[in-house]
Order: sequence, then C-alpha cells, then structure tokens
Amino acid sequence: MIDVLDYGLGNIKSIIRMLQKAGAPAKSISTPDEVHRSTKMILPGVGHFDSGMAHIKKCGLQAPLRIKVMEEKIPILGICLGMQLLMSESSEFGCQEGLGIIKGRVIKFDNPTDDDGKTLKVPHIGWNRVCKPHDEGWADTLLKGLDNNEFMYFIHSFYVKPDDPDVVLSVSRHGNAEFCSSLHSKNIFACQFHPERSGKEGLKIYRNLLKMI
Repeated sequence: MIDVLDYGLGNIKSIIRMLQKAGAPAKSISTPDEVHRSTKMILPGVGHFDSGMAHIKKCGLQAPLRIKVMEEKIPILGICLGMQLLMSESSEFGCQEGLGIIKGRVIKFDNPTDDDGKTLKVPHIGWNRVCKPHDEGWADTLLKGLDNNEFMYFIHSFYVKPDDPDVVLSVSRHGNAEFCSSLHSKNIFACQFHPERSGKEGLKIYRNLLKMI
C-alpha cells in the first residue's frame, strides 16, 4: 500500500489515479496515527512553502513524518512543494523552517535568461528535460528506466539546493539557471517535476515506487 499524505495542499486525486494506473494499491492519509502506520508514502504539494508547513504543523504531522522517514526509514517520495518541504529551510517570504529531513535550502529563480540574454518567465511552467549530473546513472532509483534528457512537466518558482551535492539525482535548466530537479538519499526520493502530469514516463516512477521494499 502506498499512502498519499493529504495535509490540504496536494493534488491527491490525480496522484492516486496514476498510482492505480501503475497497479499500485493507494489511499490518502491525513492523521498522525495514519502516518505512524504507513510503510510507504508520497508527500505531494502545490502552493507556498509557508502554507505547506503551517498545514503540516496544524495537523500535527511534523514529528510523525520525521520519525517515519528519519528513524524508521520508510520509502518516501516528495513531489514539487513536497520536495521543498523536506529541506531545512526556504527563502520564500523570508526564512521559513522546513521539515529538516534533507539538509539544504529552497531558493527562487534569480532572473533566469535565455541564450540571447532575454529574461525568462517565473514560474517555470511546462515540459523540460531531466539530465544525469554524473556517470553513475539511475539504477536502483525511482528514475530507473528513464532515458537521460527525458521530458517531465514542471510548474514552480522555487527549487531546492541540497547541502550535499551527492544527493542530486537529476538536474534541469531554466535558461541559464541549472537546478536540482530530483534527489535521492537512502530511503528518500523527491522530484520538482510532477510525475502524475508527465505521461508514460512519469508512470514509470510510480511503478518503481511500487517495487521498493
């Protein structure tokens, strides 16, 4: 069973539909007790970082999430805002504390430009490539089976910058700005793009999650 955490700011239904299409039994959860019982989880999210953390704290989910992921080490997939919430802090609306599961910051695109020097729009919206940052490849990760430079669907104004560059699983570019588009650290996977909006290639990610112990 894959649990999709509903804390009020996620596109829960579309994720569950894609999980079911991937052959994965899935359900939404929203309480601390349900988090404590979870063995495999997705942390989704759309919207602002401060609102996400406020909802998580209001629902009493901050401590259970840290225990399940950091101590019990259940597999977790953070998507879009969910990826950002895993970090130590965000610069959105001042310095905001995150879950602190992955050390690093969430920062905004700083006037990205194209090859002609033209300023690009933020948020970064639409299809973009995800690329391997090193030679190790994507075996034993949620990106297994995807081609290098595969297209995924993005919508975001901020991106994560992990303290440890070794956790960066893929990078993407918005003009002259290169950013971490997915990461992997032991039992933790996260992506800035939306697999549930990325067609058959995004479906592979959910199938890979289903196969994880």
